[in-house]
Amino acid sequence: MIFLLDKDSDLPDPALAEDDGLLAVGGDLSTERLLSAYRKGIFPWYADNTPILWYAPHQRFVLFPDKVKVSKSMKKVMRSNIFRITFNQAFADVIRQCAAVSRQGQDGTWITADMQQAYITLHEKGYAHSVEVWQNTDLVGGLYGVEINTVFCGESMFSKQSNASKAALVWLCKNRHYTLIDCQVYTGHLERMGAQYIPASAYMGFLNEGDN
Repeated sequence: MIFLLDKDSDLPDPALAEDDGLLAVGGDLSTERLLSAYRKGIFPWYADNTPILWYAPHQRFVLFPDKVKVSKSMKKVMRSNIFRITFNQAFADVIRQCAAVSRQGQDGTWITADMQQAYITLHEKGYAHSVEVWQNTDLVGGLYGVEINTVFCGESMFSKQSNASKAALVWLCKNRHYTLIDCQVYTGHLERMGAQYIPASAYMGFLNEGDN
């Protein structure tokens, strides 16, 4: 069932989402609505030529940080100091690079200007975070997402140099204390790094850890 939202509508029960995960249409990208959505396992994903679409997949594609698979070649990259990796030092630059990168099979970006501003505001309020990968002073890769309790809800990543986005993800797994990383969308390289599907009910259990 697909729900039509106005500015004051509450987000519906995510269990009511369609088979493809689509749950609701409309609403806004206010900080309050975004946080309410993520806490319910819901996230926005849409394009400039569509209204805001809200998704709550029944199977969640996730990565357990303590089980991340790092190849021998990637371990060598991480040891080599080819990259300098930082946290929350260039959030706006990361999200803009994620929006600008060309992706196979996609016409344009789902990270609209409105969405960029909404997540920059989330970052300024301490809810959204970025990992930056540098070569000298050049930003060559990174990722960003939203933190809910001990879950990192990954939104997007980019890479201008080979292995840069992987380095950001490996660093996130090894240097932050998340129990789960929500990858949202399946990719083969994430599966090779250990990402897997779990039921939405199990995902919500992790998402609610730490709530009083």
